Amino acid sequence: MAETTLTHSSPMARPDGWRGIATDWASDQRAFKNVSWGKAMMWIFLLSDTFIFGCFLLSYMTARMSTRVPWPNPSEVFALRIGGSEIPLILIAIMTFVLISSSGTMAMAVNFGYRRDRRKTAILMLLTAALGATFVGMQAFEWTKLITEGVRPWGNPWGAAQFGSCFFMITGFHGTHVTIGVIFLIIVARKVWRGDFDTGRPGFFTSRRGRYENVEIMGLYWHFVDLVWVFIFAFFYLW
Repeated sequence: MAETTLTHSSPMARPDGWRGIATDWASDQRAFKNVSWGKAMMWIFLLSDTFIFGCFLLSYMTARMSTRVPWPNPSEVFALRIGGSEIPLILIAIMTFVLISSSGTMAMAVNFGYRRDRRKTAILMLLTAALGATFVGMQAFEWTKLITEGVRPWGNPWGAAQFGSCFFMITGFHGTHVTIGVIFLIIVARKVWRGDFDTGRPGFFTSRRGRYENVEIMGLYWHFVDLVWVFIFAFFYLW
């Protein structure tokens, strides 16, 4: 009996040869030993999404630098007429402020989730979802305005034809991520409000009893979406 106990408590030795290589790649036993699968899979998803957004931005920069036709001036394209004067990038600035603010409310929701404060966590997640929905609504207004002014994926009235396709591809893909995030924020907030994470109630997106890990996982996704927007704002609207 003592020998059996000693065998189970001793650390796992690394085998030799090919079995040793296989053990090194067995991330379920080593690299992610102290990390939940939900969090690990979210990090892997965000890494793959980083490559996709990176390819989109690189394609946009390549198209912009290789075209011989002048690129439309963002300050003119994204200007809004308020009080009889054109204000450049005012809508984009408000959108950026709203999305960055939502990152703050999400961080607070994760903090209160650690403290198991169910009420404040749910309220802050719903506030984050409301800010995200506001961002998507303003983006829909921006799309409607540009489509009305003649912007198409194959052309626009101001310059290089690639502008429209780059704009709709990049902002549309990001807006889809924000929309999905808003939906899941509402779902997780509802589960927090009902106390599913306190009781361990069975169902989708419910972690073990007493753990608010799904709130943190949602926070990882939401902060990633906000970070991507910072790069889009810098490279597409300010350049």
